[in-house]
Amino acid sequence: MDVYETEEQQVEAIKSWWKENGKAVVLGAVIGLGGLYGWRFYQGEIQAGKEQASNAYTQAITALESGNESAVADVKAFIAGHESSQYAVLASLQLAKAQVQQGDLDAAAEQLSWAIANTKDEAILPLAQTRLARIFAEQQKFAEATAELDKVTAESWKAKVAELRGDILLQQGDSTGAREAYVQAQQLGASPVVQMKLDDLAQ
Repeated sequence: MDVYETEEQQVEAIKSWWKENGKAVVLGAVIGLGGLYGWRFYQGEIQAGKEQASNAYTQAITALESGNESAVADVKAFIAGHESSQYAVLASLQLAKAQVQQGDLDAAAEQLSWAIANTKDEAILPLAQTRLARIFAEQQKFAEATAELDKVTAESWKAKVAELRGDILLQQGDSTGAREAYVQAQQLGASPVVQMKLDDLAQ
């Protein structure tokens, strides 16, 4: 037997249900559609922000590479304005490279330290750490250089770290330690340049 025996009863039941629940249904639909629109708007804003940061980064680095007098200040301003973006970290690495070429090692070390503190990217972090170690070694800060190298734990960087450790030891006059480090670098699959360094030590 049907629950509702006539069409009139069914219509009355629907009207009654709608009277009790209609507002909630409409409100739920509005909230759902509003949330969907809001999410799409939010995603669109994020994408637009990324594109804007990308364009600004490209302009700043192009100016830096061209040797524009205001380029260093422009890159610093870009970094300050995009601190939470990985573009700022990349800009910091490029700025440090330019500062090394200009002989301003203190400023370059400062930029690399900032980059290290503001990224967790496994591709960027060891690069910044090894570059900072090179700068410390150039400044004769060998303890700091070695400590920075010790922080590099990525498997793919072990050969490079061993080679750089050999370079630092050689700078300190420790040819025996340098040779051991170069041999380790070779065993880890370092570049052919390491063999040249070993040959130089053998002479």
